[in-house]
Amino acid sequence: MVKVVSDASVVVKWFIQEKESDKALKLRDMHVSGQLDIAAPQLLFFEVLNALKSSSLFSEEELKTASNSLLNYRVELHPLNRELAEETVEIAFKTNLTIYDAAYVALAVHLDTVLYTADEKILEAAGKEYGGHVLHVSKVS
Repeated sequence: MVKVVSDASVVVKWFIQEKESDKALKLRDMHVSGQLDIAAPQLLFFEVLNALKSSSLFSEEELKTASNSLLNYRVELHPLNRELAEETVEIAFKTNLTIYDAAYVALAVHLDTVLYTADEKILEAAGKEYGGHVLHVSKVS
């Protein structure tokens, strides 16, 4: 089974209609239907819920429902271990990305797969050295 990494910028589009939401939803639907597996660092759900709360589009109850939906999608969450931590720090220093953003790139490198993101900063920073592991969500086919 094909495995990909998705960051919070993509998963937020599952809940908020934005540019490229159609591609993000397609990625989600492919995961749900078993065509591929989505993996992410454990911080994914915290970032998504924070973005949804910050949008002011969700009540407390709606955010709780979104939280349950996230858990039901059964995204393969990866805890921080020594190898992933070292790779994350290395990528953060090489690319000047935050540790949070570098964690997604590091997981894609670790799993030898691609990270789908809608974050232009990640695409630009990772492009030179890690471009083969980072794709814009618009590339979901």
